Amino acid sequence: MYKQLIRPVLFRLNPETAHNITFLMLKALRAVPFAKRIKRLMFRCESPSLAKELFGLTFKNPVGLAGGLDKNGEYYNDMADFGFGFVEIGSLTPRPQDGNPKPRLFRIPQDKAIINRMGINNKGVKHAVENLKRNRPETIVAANISKNSTSLNEEASKDYESAFALLYDFVDMFVINISCPNVVGLSELQDVSYLSDITDKLLDLRMYFDEYRPILLKVSPDIPHQQLDDILDYAMMSGIDGIVAGNTTRSRDGLTIDEKEIGNIGNGGMSGAPLYRKNLELVKYISGKTGGNLPVIGVGGIMSPEQAAEMLDAGASLIEIYTGFIYEGPSLVKKINRFLSKRS
Repeated sequence: MYKQLIRPVLFRLNPETAHNITFLMLKALRAVPFAKRIKRLMFRCESPSLAKELFGLTFKNPVGLAGGLDKNGEYYNDMADFGFGFVEIGSLTPRPQDGNPKPRLFRIPQDKAIINRMGINNKGVKHAVENLKRNRPETIVAANISKNSTSLNEEASKDYESAFALLYDFVDMFVINISCPNVVGLSELQDVSYLSDITDKLLDLRMYFDEYRPILLKVSPDIPHQQLDDILDYAMMSGIDGIVAGNTTRSRDGLTIDEKEIGNIGNGGMSGAPLYRKNLELVKYISGKTGGNLPVIGVGGIMSPEQAAEMLDAGASLIEIYTGFIYEGPSLVKKINRFLSKRS
């Protein structure tokens, strides 16, 4: 039904408009009697074999929603109804920000890809905290945090500390976004000199809280191996709990559309099917380099149950989807979990 009826209608609209309408519809469904139960019956796959113990947390299944869809931490429970084992909210910054000028989101249907230069538009950490207080999460929530675009890299640690402290009591884990290609200078924070200044302070700050919250680093698929090796060495020594591999890419490899069309779209991070092999290799590399001792969440271009399984076989402990959810529809989560449960 999604591919035949819903997607064609949504794809006639500007991508950002379609996104906003979809989430308004999800919000409206909350008031419809039995809608929540029906969604769960339609889209959830319940199986004890899917459960995963990681970071001291119990995931009902290994399929998560990647950051960027629930930007403000408003729809994590709606996403849980679609069968996700965890939901990554954000990226969230200490202060609200509008992001980059529109248009800033583009579909490439023939390649099942999306290019975005959103610029981490969000309503700020405090807005998310109010939502989390008001609507108790029914799934594991990971908070993806970043610095405000106007903050200098030399002072970035203050932004991360602020977001971390405000969210700490209301989420289950953190993803530190140091690799978004759509904010000027942010990917520079992957340099260990910047990175250690940020994460050392977060690791120290964590010691003052009663509960332990895992901290993961989100890295770019475009990062050179030498720089990635420095990050992995640092993560293994410092107490970082895991890696999210990876973010969107500046590369346009794998697109079949005309170069002129690519040029018309302009810059931004690409996600979707063309990114799959690149991020699969990234997961394999990280797993091999760390001897499987540093958990990896594999994300990027997963469009089928078979690809989900391949990503897990490559060394990922968990996976996330985003663009696959847009192109294949919410049934993709159930299809992946069914496939994985039959393999176990």
